[in-house]
Amino acid sequence: MSEGSNVKFSDAEALAFHAEGRPGKIEIIASKPMATQRDLSLAYSPGVAVPVRAIAEDPSKAYDYTAKGNLVAVISNGTAILGLGNLGALASKPVMEGKAVLFKRFADVDSIDLELDTEDSDAFINAVALMEPSFGGINLEDIGAPACFIIEQTLRERMNIPVFHDDQHGTAIITAAGLINACYLTNRKLAEIKVVVNGAGAAAIACTELIKAMGVRGDNVIMCDRSGVIHRGRTDLDQWKSAHAAETQHRTLGEALKGADVFLGLSAAGALKPEMVVEMAKQPIIFAMANPDPEITPPEAKAARPDAIVATGRSDYPNQVNNVLGFPFIFRGALDVRATAINDEMKIAAAQALAELARQQVPEEVTAAYGGKAHSFGVDYIIPAPFDPRLMELVPAAVAQAAMDSGVARFPIKDMTAYRAALRSRLNPTNAVLSLAYDAARANPKRVIFAEGEEDVVLRAAIQFRDGGYGTPVLVGRDSVYDRLRALGVDDPESFELLNSRTFPHVGEMTDYLYERLQRRGYLRREVARMVKQDRNIFAALLLAMGKGDALITGVTRPYGQNMRQLLRVLDPKPACTPFGIHILIGQHHTMFMADTTVTERPSAEQLADMAEQTAAVARRMGHEPRVAFISYSTFGNPEGSFLENLREAVKLLDKRQVDFEYEGEMAPDVALNPAMRDIYPFSRLTGAANVLIMPGLQSANISAKLLRELGGDAVIGPVLVGMKHPAQVSAMTASASDLVTLAVLAAGGIVE
Repeated sequence: MSEGSNVKFSDAEALAFHAEGRPGKIEIIASKPMATQRDLSLAYSPGVAVPVRAIAEDPSKAYDYTAKGNLVAVISNGTAILGLGNLGALASKPVMEGKAVLFKRFADVDSIDLELDTEDSDAFINAVALMEPSFGGINLEDIGAPACFIIEQTLRERMNIPVFHDDQHGTAIITAAGLINACYLTNRKLAEIKVVVNGAGAAAIACTELIKAMGVRGDNVIMCDRSGVIHRGRTDLDQWKSAHAAETQHRTLGEALKGADVFLGLSAAGALKPEMVVEMAKQPIIFAMANPDPEITPPEAKAARPDAIVATGRSDYPNQVNNVLGFPFIFRGALDVRATAINDEMKIAAAQALAELARQQVPEEVTAAYGGKAHSFGVDYIIPAPFDPRLMELVPAAVAQAAMDSGVARFPIKDMTAYRAALRSRLNPTNAVLSLAYDAARANPKRVIFAEGEEDVVLRAAIQFRDGGYGTPVLVGRDSVYDRLRALGVDDPESFELLNSRTFPHVGEMTDYLYERLQRRGYLRREVARMVKQDRNIFAALLLAMGKGDALITGVTRPYGQNMRQLLRVLDPKPACTPFGIHILIGQHHTMFMADTTVTERPSAEQLADMAEQTAAVARRMGHEPRVAFISYSTFGNPEGSFLENLREAVKLLDKRQVDFEYEGEMAPDVALNPAMRDIYPFSRLTGAANVLIMPGLQSANISAKLLRELGGDAVIGPVLVGMKHPAQVSAMTASASDLVTLAVLAAGGIVE
């Protein structure tokens, strides 16, 4: 089971990620304005007394007047941290912070991590139970067995809010979803399958209990631990193992697997041998979920039994059992109905929703994340992809409905259609698309040329790009680059591809190519030869033009305009296209696309219309239905001015082109973005806030983009360059290594082009 991927990175990069800027991964941000004395008076004294009295009279009002209803505590004592063992409460904090981040990222659930420094179960239970007024739910994490069973069961009995140990039930729910679909594909019924569970820890017992609750017969399940089969004749069993002891003559895993339909592995790498797989029933179903290395790899299992269906906890194989498919959305649904518990009915509903989602037509962006291989439901796609945007709608709705049907919901949802629409609007689809773009890059790695290979920030980006499995970085620079890589902690710097313009064997061809382009633009051949050998942007662009790479990244050493002039000496725009830049501003619930922020000082009406069409296309590729506003100081002629005609003509051109997106202009930014302002102009063709802003000129665009980058709370991607025949990107000079990797992934994957 996994909540991440098998992306590689160095220890130094991991430490830097957690340490840079504000240490850690979470912060507290006020959700109400706090600028004035009146704001503070309402937020605290004396204004806070009003909701205090209301809650004292009716405790359910806490959900209306505080954050309780959207707040989950992630709690651990660090006795079973990931695959690292008992390292203590403090050492578990990075993991718990990470879990809190996943709650917010995937389901817009606010979360706070709490690490309790005790291995005494009673002390742990008492500490958590006393915090019930603070939270809407409790997510227990990384607590060793058997204490985790005692702690969860006792807290569920004592507390009137959902308590969920994800290591147990998260894995069980995703496994159950995959099992439903594997049985569907092989025409099996749950009540008839024979299951062997290898492992008897928290996750294994939870999986066993859930599949039994779903209809798998208890006498068809055999569980094994390190001592072999857990059978009724053993005297060394605790109460949790003994509950699943089988009446059987089998004593070893190999014996138990003969004729078995399903293997559920939550044990150790290599525990399932190919010869055991051979003895299983026709079309065996194998869940090899040992972390980080499975009981058997899918290639090994398929070699032994080509008809097998195989799932693991790893992202580099099909059918990943990934807990992030479950816990954020399960809590989302439970919180929204103010459930008093997460019961079996809700877990089964989540599993069935996940299984159903995998059987639906797979969106193009999800297919891309699987390298184009998983076009539809099948043996290599029985579990949805973790970044499928439909998860947020389907799973919480199923969980909420099950909570209502089973009687644990205190706030029933009256209109499920409206609720599902509200779920869709809670998250920014850009986040899912970006995540899928990274997965797609790993599935279809490309060669990306990093033009400024002698800069440390670029080298860090190249290391991340390669270690992440996104493709091959091609570094442009001198031989000293290897020393810089070594200083950055790379053990094998010579394994990086380095191209030096002074020694590259095809410099002559490059010179010929470029001289033919520039000879009638005032350049002598010797000047061209000097540029090829001495200017890394020229050399890198020629590498791209001559097919030595799939994309190019530059920008950290020179101003944007200078980089563009150099690239345009070598690379052409797309036919009938003016290249331009887009800044992409990403918030929790919104994404804004702003153009042209980098290239054309005073665009013509034709250029403005072209920018609108191309930026709308980028917005669609990033998961948004575009609504385009042509921005001005004037709104529909008020006030009048001398720079409005280009904007008005651009709107007319789009009218003639009959484009398939909303657009309107000219308008001021507040009219484009503020619903109250839009109401003043009922004739506006925009049905909602604009998400594509076409700026009237470079001065206003560049100033606005940079102000928002420095002062705004949104994450910013870009500028991204659109309209070039070859995928080339020019970063900001202040770009971080992560910024460069994002540009490389987007460029190589065709998200921006």
